[in-house]
Amino acid sequence: MSGSGQKQKVPLSTHLIAGGTAGLAEALCCHPLDTIKVRMQLSRSNRKGMKPLGFFATGKQIVARETFLGLYKGLGAVATGIVPKMAIRFASFETYKSWLADKDGKLSPGNIFLAGLGAGATEAVAVVNPMEVVKIRLQAQQHSLADPDAVPRYRNAAHALYTIVREEGFSTLYRGVALTALRQATNQGVNFTAYQYFKKWATEFQPQYADSGLPSYQTMVLGLVSGAMGPFSNAPIDTIKTRIQKATKVPGETALSRFTKVAGDMFKNEGVSAFYKGITPRVLRVAPGQAIVFAVYERVKGWIDAAKAAPLEKDDYEA
Repeated sequence: MSGSGQKQKVPLSTHLIAGGTAGLAEALCCHPLDTIKVRMQLSRSNRKGMKPLGFFATGKQIVARETFLGLYKGLGAVATGIVPKMAIRFASFETYKSWLADKDGKLSPGNIFLAGLGAGATEAVAVVNPMEVVKIRLQAQQHSLADPDAVPRYRNAAHALYTIVREEGFSTLYRGVALTALRQATNQGVNFTAYQYFKKWATEFQPQYADSGLPSYQTMVLGLVSGAMGPFSNAPIDTIKTRIQKATKVPGETALSRFTKVAGDMFKNEGVSAFYKGITPRVLRVAPGQAIVFAVYERVKGWIDAAKAAPLEKDDYEA
């Protein structure tokens, strides 16, 4: 706290470090759920009498055919991108908040939502879309990691990135970027708005945590609830995006024609329910992921703030 009673502005570097650390923790814990989600979204169910596999059946099939490590396909792409992704998310959110705040530093719920939208769109364009194109291509490969004779098209994230750019062009990394930006924007708009207000209400109800911050278990619960809200609002966008990014480039095809073709084929051949494929693992992936992200972010941010304040407190004591 400053002498005027106002909270000191947190440096951008703190948001970058805390956000990056939180993102890495989330990736390591939740990636198997994302692999199951992608496989469910890519599954076809147009044969008569054939029902698409559910969440547990899909996970069981991956482990049986490709070993447990198959659940971690594409982790290299995620780990490479998740640190800058989360760093950009939190840093841009704080930046947009500062731009939208009134002269007293206060924000309306609408402005917090706009800051979240901006943060989601920023991370989508800067990091998420290229990362997801590579990740989805790796996750879509159904080869066993235990079989030395199984040679996949993409060996790892770096090889997938190189192959995609060489064979299909750099622009392929931005296939579906509008849908990714829309998905990330709505996710983070809802996520940050809900979390900020849940946190505010929890702190008002427990004033003893006003200075020290809420306990980690409480930030995890708040992150879990706020994180579950986004996926239900944009599931069709995410499913269409996944199929667009998995497909190879077709000469002469535009972004709009790709979107229309994929969405039309899904509706015609698989019905409305196809747009919600993978919703269970997505919620199970996103909600706990946000619980981990906010808990780790708040904890690391607290450690950084404490480390920066320690030398100052020592000097004051000696003086």
